[in-house]
Amino acid sequence: MKSEPGTYALILRSRSNAKAQIGSWRQIDLESGYYIYVGSAFGPGGVQARVSRHCRKTKPKHWHIDYLREFVSPFGAWYSHETKRLEHRWAQLLRDMSGMSPIQGFGCSDCKCYSHLFHTSTVPDFALFSNIAGGKVESWLYRV
Repeated sequence: MKSEPGTYALILRSRSNAKAQIGSWRQIDLESGYYIYVGSAFGPGGVQARVSRHCRKTKPKHWHIDYLREFVSPFGAWYSHETKRLEHRWAQLLRDMSGMSPIQGFGCSDCKCYSHLFHTSTVPDFALFSNIAGGKVESWLYRV
């Protein structure tokens, strides 16, 4: 992963069920399994800086994902350094994938997407996603 602009899908793991208050937005019911959060990083530091920020547990809370991080652990990320914003397309692709459950309204208050957060009970399939996403999509595994 480079400090260049791009799009990412952050993969998070939940080991238990919980109720998570997402700022003043609302409370969501978390289930064990995996969550995939889609975002873009076109500011300073690009994808590497944004994914690294999301992986830190202690930080100022700015986005929905910052509140969710209190309840889930980083697992990895899928990313592309294409200069075109792909987050809305990726969110739609994830919504259409079998076994994915969108969390309505999460992370998409600034767009018309249904959701930017998806839950699946099994490890997300990078090969399948990268195949349907097209272009160059790479993966990164979180190491403690």
